[in-house]
Amino acid sequence: MTVRAVRGAVQLDRDEAEHMDERVAELLTAILERNSLTADDLISVWFTATPDLHSDFPAAAARKLGIVDVPLICAQELDVTGAMPRVVRVLAHVETELTKAEITHVYLGAAAALRKDIAQ
Repeated sequence: MTVRAVRGAVQLDRDEAEHMDERVAELLTAILERNSLTADDLISVWFTATPDLHSDFPAAAARKLGIVDVPLICAQELDVTGAMPRVVRVLAHVETELTKAEITHVYLGAAAALRKDIAQ
């Protein structure tokens, strides 16, 4: 097994806790599925949220998915003028047999515009 990093992001339609839970769960599920991973393969997960998101911690959605024994942390994204609003980003460290080139980074919906170079 090798340690790899997987990136992802999703834009929320609105700042509501239930909506955040749904969208972050969708993002995490897609990251796991597209990389043939399970929660047991997760080492740690960093979440960032843009400064306009206040309703909940993105990590709470991971806990609700059953990711309970993995270290999670949330941080605020830089407040850059003109940046896409209402975005949650993920950086997951995983154990996998995939090479760097085989890792699928997941940018859902409008967030795909953030990293056209790696969004798949």
